[in-house]
Amino acid sequence: MSLPIGIVGLPNVGKSTLFKALTRKPALIANYPFATIDPNVGVVEVPDARLGELARVSASARVIPTVIEFVDIAGLVRGASQGEGLGNKFLSHIREVAAIVQVVRVFSDHNITHVLNRVNPVEDMEIINIELALADLSTVEKRLENVRRQKKTGASKELEIAVTLFERLHDELKKGVAVRDLGLNQEEDLLIKDLQLLTGKPLLYVVNCDEENQNVPEEVVMAAGKNPVLAISAKLEAELADLLPEESSALLHELGWSQSGLDRLIVAGYALLNLITFLTSGPEESRAWTIKKGTRAPQAAGVIHTDFEHGFIRAEICNWKEFVELGGEAGVKEKGLWRLEGKEYVMKDGDVCYFRFSV
Repeated sequence: MSLPIGIVGLPNVGKSTLFKALTRKPALIANYPFATIDPNVGVVEVPDARLGELARVSASARVIPTVIEFVDIAGLVRGASQGEGLGNKFLSHIREVAAIVQVVRVFSDHNITHVLNRVNPVEDMEIINIELALADLSTVEKRLENVRRQKKTGASKELEIAVTLFERLHDELKKGVAVRDLGLNQEEDLLIKDLQLLTGKPLLYVVNCDEENQNVPEEVVMAAGKNPVLAISAKLEAELADLLPEESSALLHELGWSQSGLDRLIVAGYALLNLITFLTSGPEESRAWTIKKGTRAPQAAGVIHTDFEHGFIRAEICNWKEFVELGGEAGVKEKGLWRLEGKEYVMKDGDVCYFRFSV
């Protein structure tokens, strides 16, 4: 399941530093705008303490976590929707991702040049969001013109709905309102799906703070609206990422943190994509599998192998805590907690599963 998350923001706000820390993968980091032009792509493991517990109980030979993909996209600037700063190319990269992490600079470092020679996180947020809205406005205008032309040649209920929808989108985007905030229904979502509208993608703000002060300014919280916000020091996370695991754990303990900012970001990104995890566990391996929230049992089985979905008979399921507390499959069955579920069962996060299928 490829659902990449794009890391965006103005130049020199710490996107590439954050990306490098996230992926332990080198990325070009430089103190000038557009140091990164082509996007860097990295795949990272999703931290999940449940896997270790399952592996212990099942004496698994290996542990396989699920993963999430991040894309480091070059800095946007005011006027990007009109092509400023190679904006059109960068916007096309954002169009290809499933969700957006917008990095906002709060840290103070006179050695790192801000593209506007000042640090104002709310204004930075506005610049990026306006550019994304203007890019969407251009896309919607073209589609609106098209459906109006079709309506003239032959009216239908579907075209009436489409014209009404795109007129609404046009009016709201002109005001700077994001598509994600319009509360579109399922039918409307399908009508715009192929447009890959930038402001329709789920959004998470990362406030790149100083190491010694990792609080989110109140004005940033207000400006973020309903979108989640995380405070992270990209510089500190990069330092943690360069340490040996035991050194990193010791520093986290010293800081009084249960997990790093990066782990919090990965988990938040996973939730942003509306994803959940089901698990399988046995002597060979304990493994996490990614599915969309609301997925039914046959489709979840198909994530393991398409034959499992096509020949699905039933799912045998228990909660991961029960599996661990009762010593594995035998203990769960003895207590009568190993449930049999059919084709209509909606998967839950943390389900431990065994799928029965015919060939």
